[in-house]
Formats: sequence, C-alpha cells, structure tokens
Amino acid sequence: MAEYISFEDNIEAGGNELPIIAMGSLGQNQRKAIIEKHGLNANTGAWNNLQSLLDAMKEVASTIGEMNLFLIGKAIIEGTQFPPMDSLENALRSIDVAYHMNHRKNGQPMFNPNTGQMTEGIGHYKLARYDAENKEALLVCHTPYPAKFEEGLVVQIVRMFKPKDSLFTKVKLDETKETKSNGGDSCTFIINW
Repeated sequence: MAEYISFEDNIEAGGNELPIIAMGSLGQNQRKAIIEKHGLNANTGAWNNLQSLLDAMKEVASTIGEMNLFLIGKAIIEGTQFPPMDSLENALRSIDVAYHMNHRKNGQPMFNPNTGQMTEGIGHYKLARYDAENKEALLVCHTPYPAKFEEGLVVQIVRMFKPKDSLFTKVKLDETKETKSNGGDSCTFIINW
C-alpha cells in the first residue's frame, strides 16, 4: 500500500506543493489549517518531510475532496524543476528525473544533473510504452503520492507537450492493473492524444 506512505523516513519534498494547496479562495482557510496541523512550511522553495506532506494530502482528499489532489497535480508543473523537454515522449520520460530533482534524501538532492546519478528511496515514474503511430503511451507510477495527484500531473504534461496536430488528450487509470487506491504499489495510466 504505497499511497500516502513514504518509502523511507529521511525524505523531503520541495515546497512547491504547499503554496498550491493553499491557493484559491474556496476552502483556503481549511487547507491552510491542514498545512499548519501537519507542521509544514508553505513558503515557496521550502523543504518538508515527505510523510508529513503525504499526511496533509490525505487529509485534503478526505475532508475537501480528492479532486483537489488532481488540481494540485495539474498546478504543480508550473513550480517544479524539470529538465528541458521538447516533445511529449521526452516530457513523459523526464517525469522521473524531475521527480527526483524535487526530493532530497538526508538533505541531498536525489538527482544530480551534473553526473546523472539518481538516488533511490522514492520510487519511479516509468514510461512503459510510447507508440507515436497509434498515439498511445503507458506510464507506470510507483511512488507514495496518491493516484489522483499523479493523474493531474500527467494530464497537464500531456496537454502542454502533445503534438500540435492532436485534437484531444485523454489520461485514464488502467484499472485492469494494480492501483494504489486498491492496495497496490503502483498505478498505470493509459495516455492517448
């Protein structure tokens, strides 16, 4: 059961999620109270204990609604460090690097752009298939973050980097495979454009 449970105790997440959780007027006081309750620093660029962040996200989902996690996932792209991306395939492959760039283990970034070294401890985003001809991809998310948050993140990346000739995008949780909400350790998203 990976959803909402950090894989290790000594992991921190970049603070970009917290300003997003706090934004918007509807329910803002409730979201700020959740952030404070879990001892999180909502300043942009702050680092927070990953488990505390996951606990806050779980409370947001249970008290305000899971759709908030989807919206946070979509919005997070704007404030997150990503490697350069120039195509949908490149962007989907880059999610794992960006994920590691925005987390620290024992105070050290989990991805070193100078050496390409990635530190284990938070799981991975893996592009399992990319079929440009049939306009379909499969992305496997093995992280402690909730599936709804990941769905929002993937939706936003697909919208931003889909080929110009694509008229629509669709991101759907593959329920024929394990899902975190059903006790699995990962989720797989079917992506069409």
